[in-house]
Amino acid sequence: MRVRRSSAFRAAAILGVAVAVALVGAAQAIATPSLHRYDHVVIVLHENKNYPDVASGTNAPYLQQLAAQGALSSQSFGITHPSQPNYVALFSGTTQGLTGDGCPNTFKGKGNLFQQLGAAGISYGSYAEDLPSTGYTGCSSSKYMRKHAPWVNFDNVDKTKQWPFSSFPSDYSTLPTVSFVIPNMCDDMHDCSISTGDTWQKKHLDAYAQWSKTHNSMLITSFDEDNFTSVNQIYTSFVGSNISAGKYSEQIDHYRVLRTLEDMYGLPALGNAASRTAITDIFTG
Repeated sequence: MRVRRSSAFRAAAILGVAVAVALVGAAQAIATPSLHRYDHVVIVLHENKNYPDVASGTNAPYLQQLAAQGALSSQSFGITHPSQPNYVALFSGTTQGLTGDGCPNTFKGKGNLFQQLGAAGISYGSYAEDLPSTGYTGCSSSKYMRKHAPWVNFDNVDKTKQWPFSSFPSDYSTLPTVSFVIPNMCDDMHDCSISTGDTWQKKHLDAYAQWSKTHNSMLITSFDEDNFTSVNQIYTSFVGSNISAGKYSEQIDHYRVLRTLEDMYGLPALGNAASRTAITDIFTG
């Protein structure tokens, strides 16, 4: 016997197909192509300088030379003001509700990049200038500030992976797979000039930048925020192997950088990074 289907039934079926197609399309839209996986990525963060003053001003010749060797984002932005929420956003995908630079903060069981890497068996670590000892959890020491070292705030991060910058190896092959470098309050340009930070990075990290080009590694140089403008545009460059040199105008932020690192190592996207796509066009394969 032939069953007659009502117009309502047919409409529902058509709607179901349409929804399914839309969902597939959405999934395809956010899917990220396979990213090149580096043996070593080092991320160095500076402080509170406007993009034009670094990218084209007279006081940052080294960072401009560095950008010319790799990929420079001409549309990179911080998340908010002041400093600390930006570091936490880059590290964990949210600001964790922070609106200031107060210390200490403790986030219990919250997802973050180092926790993800450790769970996946991938090495990680941080190198902070003027950190008085490995695993130090105090709010400040000399020109070191905990507010610029977000990993200290998370209870699921191994504190023995938090080293003074004096421990940064000369044999770069011994670096963790992913590591952060935090200059002190002068050398990160917060308390001192752009020229001071520019000179510091050339002295301490240029050798790694050059080595990275032939050793499947990458250096990311960025800032937490600009100098408190509403635009919040910052310098961000990528130098290393498998990078297509040039200036890129697509908009990126700390969440997109985090998403890129997560996709690179097969990690789930955290927080607001889940609504971003990885940066892909700067890589050659």
